[in-house]
Order: sequence, then C-alpha cells, then structure tokens
Amino acid sequence: MSVILQVREQKVTAEEIIPLLANYQLLPQLLREMIIDQAIAPFDCTPEEEEKAYQGFYLQQRLKTEAERQAWLRDRNMTPEQVRKLVTRALRLEKFKQATWKNELDAYFVIRKPQLDRVIYSVIRTKDGGIAQEIYFRLQAEEQSFAELAPKYSMGPEARTKGIVGPVELGKLHPTLAKFLTVIQPGQLLPPTPIDNWFVILRLEKLLPVELNDLTRWQLRHELFLKWLGQQVAEFNPFNNC
Repeated sequence: MSVILQVREQKVTAEEIIPLLANYQLLPQLLREMIIDQAIAPFDCTPEEEEKAYQGFYLQQRLKTEAERQAWLRDRNMTPEQVRKLVTRALRLEKFKQATWKNELDAYFVIRKPQLDRVIYSVIRTKDGGIAQEIYFRLQAEEQSFAELAPKYSMGPEARTKGIVGPVELGKLHPTLAKFLTVIQPGQLLPPTPIDNWFVILRLEKLLPVELNDLTRWQLRHELFLKWLGQQVAEFNPFNNC
C-alpha cells in the first residue's frame, strides 16, 4: 500500500483516505466540489473576464506584487493553471447555471413567488389573552398606536422596533402568520389570534411583490442549482449502497 500523506507519525494510504474523509465529515464537501468541477469544465471565460477575475482575486488575497503572488503559489503548492481554474471558478459556475436553467426560471418563479413576496407588518404578541384583547381595543379605537404599545407589551423582538417587522419574505415567516398576511389588506387590523403559544395582534403595513429582475433570477438559479447538487451528491455517495 502506497502512502499518499503523512502527518507526523501517521501515514495515510490511498485505501484509507475515503474512510478518513467520512470520519471528519468532509466527504460530502469533496463530492460537491468534484461534481461542480465536472459540470463547469465545458465553460470558458473570455480574456477580459479572466483579467477581471484575477484582479478581484488579487485584491481579496491582498497580493499586490508578482513576488507576493509567486510566494502564494509556492505556499499552497499550486500551479498557475490550478490558480486560473480557482480564480475563474465562480464565473464558470454562473455560466453553467445560466445555461442549465435558463428555460425553467419563468415557471419556477411562479411557484416560488408566494414565498418570495415581502411584507412589512406591525405585530404585538403576548401570552395573556386578556391583555391581547385590551391592546386590540386600544388600537381599534386609535387610542394608542403600535409604536406606543409594542415596547410595553410585546414579548418578541418587535418590542425593540416599535412593533414593526420587515421587509421580510413571506416564506421565512411562521406559516400561519404568513397565511394571515396574504389575506388581509394593508392597514387592516387582525384581532388577537392564537399562533402556537401566543396571542398575536397583527396589521399589514405594506405588501412588496417580488419582481423577476436580475437579482431574483440569480437567486432562483442558485436555488435550482443547490437542489440539483444535493441530488447529485446523494446519487454518487459511495456509502449509500453500504
């Protein structure tokens, strides 16, 4: 058995490397990186794109001179070609995402839009139903505002923001809370409603529908990529059939 790595007195053979990676929970990461490299291999960058990528990389690593760059290579035992692949990897990965899911984004956007729409809302939550009812009556009669009542009565982090929460994606909220925010109108006050162990008084301030712009397209492509990558890792995991 050939030794491929030695750390102090410990010698590691080729047959031992996979179990070691599994022991340290590094195998899934190795599989992910190998699958990504295989997927982006057909994609190249233009000279202009490469130059821009190198400049960003040098800036990030604080490598100002050629001597510093060569020292960086030596310290990591990397060849210039390995560095080129590393530097352009993110751009080539983005090209892979665009080519792979360009025809699926519109349909996926329709599916994801209800979770991606954002809301701004006012909320007060308490575990005392009587107090919740009293707060609701004061708000309904406009005797006091959320800004006045939340710091005093709300038992959540919104107490520090005068009851205001958001903008936040509906998909990141408690499902019951998100459901209420999708059926009430801006400015509408919801009576005390039990959600888990709380009584919640809620008012929708503003609904911010998501748009299918460049940023949203990037987010959706990344979501589809992560799903695909997870499936690929599960399929190729050598321990799945053990």
